[in-house]
Amino acid sequence: MERWSIHLQKEAFKFSAAHFLIFPDGSAERLHGHNYRVFVDIDAALDRFGLVIDFKTVKPVIRELVDELDEHWLLPGEHPVLTVDRRDDGVVEVRYRERYYAAPEEDVIVLPMNNLSAENLATWLGRELRSRLEQRFPELVVSRLALAVEETSGQRGVYHYARDAEA
Repeated sequence: MERWSIHLQKEAFKFSAAHFLIFPDGSAERLHGHNYRVFVDIDAALDRFGLVIDFKTVKPVIRELVDELDEHWLLPGEHPVLTVDRRDDGVVEVRYRERYYAAPEEDVIVLPMNNLSAENLATWLGRELRSRLEQRFPELVVSRLALAVEETSGQRGVYHYARDAEA
């Protein structure tokens, strides 16, 4: 079996965001930030021009995703204990156990996940990227996709997608 891939690792594929991780015992990190970096591998059949997908067309899609997260406070919208309430005055109130935070609504993004881990960020970004690629490039049939989110040098969470049963 033959396979083709493109690998994308660009300086522009980064975003800065605040978060805190909640541990299984219920304790949580302090609110802090990372300068995240994103790495993408896309496997697909070659098109009639000998390309998986043109680098020039896929890079803006990745950049769009990281730009959406840049300079925000990221929160897990599916955590069973953490609550997020939006007030009428444009302030978001966040409560986790004895902690209380308030921030302008435009600074906060609530993501559909149970915790703000690098693995969950990679999953959300990977699924979003695949969805946007399918919408914008219907002729592209992604057979595999890997997306890694690095929160510090040498520490990455990785999402893998495989169209077929083999991973």
